[in-house]
Amino acid sequence: MSAYEFTLKFAIPEGLDRQTLEGRLFEGGCDDALIGTGQKGRLALSFVREAGAAREAVGSAIRDVRNAIPEARLVEAAPDLVGVTDMADLFEFSRQNMRKLVQTHRDSFPLPLHEGHSSLWHLADVLEWFDRQGRTVDPTLHEVARESMQVNVARETARLRRPDDAVAG
Repeated sequence: MSAYEFTLKFAIPEGLDRQTLEGRLFEGGCDDALIGTGQKGRLALSFVREAGAAREAVGSAIRDVRNAIPEARLVEAAPDLVGVTDMADLFEFSRQNMRKLVQTHRDSFPLPLHEGHSSLWHLADVLEWFDRQGRTVDPTLHEVARESMQVNVARETARLRRPDDAVAG
């Protein structure tokens, strides 16, 4: 068993007060999460969940939240998307050093998910690249980053397949 640290963000009905949310989540098995409700209509849960694999930890947490709050809709699983500053912080580099590393390894560094003023990468891809470079990577972080990426991609794919979300064009 390993302890997996991850965050799940949900859209929730605005009528649920914090005390009701906390009670339902605690009763529903989410007593291993810190609850954040700072943004109206949103719920963030930072978990430290013991499990045999990241898939089991993240999957059981999503099920527990959905059982406790059936109206909750998953917005995002983290850690997943990172920018240059996030990567620099993770590997204790300066932001400039991280940017230079990305630029000098264009041929082998993972392609960003979004490229622009603030480019974004999947953390799992970045961790795999650093692992291939011989840099020590926390295996539980790598595993949970891969699972978070898969959850987010599956959620987005399902959203795009719903006809009510299609853009007329």
